[in-house]
Amino acid sequence: MTLYIKNMVCDRCILVMKSELEKLGFHPTTIKLGEIEVADELSPEDLQVISETITPLGFEVIDNKQGRIIEKIKSTVIEIIHGAENNQRFKYSQVLSMALNHDYSYLSKLFSEVEGITIEQYIIKQKIEKVKELIVYDELNLSEIASRLGYSSVAHLSSQFKKVTGLPPSHFKNAGLQQRRSLDKLE
Repeated sequence: MTLYIKNMVCDRCILVMKSELEKLGFHPTTIKLGEIEVADELSPEDLQVISETITPLGFEVIDNKQGRIIEKIKSTVIEIIHGAENNQRFKYSQVLSMALNHDYSYLSKLFSEVEGITIEQYIIKQKIEKVKELIVYDELNLSEIASRLGYSSVAHLSSQFKKVTGLPPSHFKNAGLQQRRSLDKLE
């Protein structure tokens, strides 16, 4: 049986979910962002216990198809942006359509209706959070960051960064970590 979980946005989330499920006596066979596979069928009572355990931790069991699609869109975008170390260029619309087996126009409309922002706006917010992280780490210059995240130029990255944060990237570093946001808090 597959459980779909909202707000699983990083490897630590996977570890927390695995630990909590094992404490409850459920042994997941596979865990990835937003999805947990368990060998046995779970009763409604089991699902209730799981939900009551994970909700205080900021997670939520998703029990409808639209919610699962939205979380799959988010987890796919997060995996691409925050998990990749390459600078491959591709179209998010194609990747999302293939990953979810739905036409991109359907995914885009559903996402906008439920989340109140477009997929493109969500992608931009995720990219800007990654830019913030890389600026704070101070291991790459802006040109390398732009290339890694698929921006056409430093000017494009800087323009988008300023539009989202109100600061140019060069000033962000002085502001420090207090302006970074957790991935599950991005709208």
